[in-house]
Amino acid sequence: MTENFQVLQENAGIRLDMFLLEKLQDCSRSHIKNMIEKGLVSVDGKVVTKAGTVLKQNSSVSAEILQPEEISTKPENIKLNIMYEDGDLLVINKPQGLVVHPCSSTKSGTLVNALLFHIKDLSGINGQLRPGIVHRLDKDTSGLLVVAKNDFAHKSLAEQIKEKSAQRNYLAVLEGNLKDESGTVETFIGRDPRDRKKMAVTTSGRVAITEFKVLQHFKECCLVEFSLKTGRTHQIRVHAKYLGHPVVGDRVYGHEVKSLDGQLLHAYKLSFVHPRTQQKMTFEAKLPDYFENYLKKQRVLADFA
Repeated sequence: MTENFQVLQENAGIRLDMFLLEKLQDCSRSHIKNMIEKGLVSVDGKVVTKAGTVLKQNSSVSAEILQPEEISTKPENIKLNIMYEDGDLLVINKPQGLVVHPCSSTKSGTLVNALLFHIKDLSGINGQLRPGIVHRLDKDTSGLLVVAKNDFAHKSLAEQIKEKSAQRNYLAVLEGNLKDESGTVETFIGRDPRDRKKMAVTTSGRVAITEFKVLQHFKECCLVEFSLKTGRTHQIRVHAKYLGHPVVGDRVYGHEVKSLDGQLLHAYKLSFVHPRTQQKMTFEAKLPDYFENYLKKQRVLADFA
């Protein structure tokens, strides 16, 4: 498959590999570098083999997508917290620390490996590495995920998420206290130009919309409910940082907390229409113990303040 791009004014002067990393968000930097070195990328019709080639405005970039090294996805007997299951789908409460699907850095021990062990058939729309996966959660984000068992269910659920008729609500503890009790954050989110492994609010990229509501204030943090209106990578975490109040325990966009294994972000509520019965289904997952324990400590501190 070949992808073609035009270099716009805001991308003029950027390195070729950085440009493609922005455009091909499913590809790693090393994978893109390999494509360039193999002569699979051309600029204005000429093959370019140097990743650091600087692009000019209005140049055209053509990239023949090199398929990544195949990762064998094998069933693994990993315990799952299945909250609902029928012939079309299942709803899972994912624990913190579980990666959703295999990748170059994590080839086993993922949710997909567990699903292949527990479920006979899964939707094949997302290919071998992501069977049944309609949407995802970050490794250190806990909470609800819906998984499709067949392509019929997958198409319906994916469309609901795309059209924003499926509702996804999260609870998070943020550093400090927000000035506004509620509001909507609407920005562009793209690759962080200073660290391409991270996402950031940018002047271009993809539109990201998040609604928030403060549920409780503490001395040094606050409990906030978030509702996603779009589904960008790391969206809530990036928007929390943009508001000046990163998610507590977020080692990428905030600060590490030694007593926590990751950010206090939990997908607690999920609503969608069942693809076959057309009945609205709503699920809620209680906060994990480590999350509740952190809140209890904050309440105790507040009582003694």
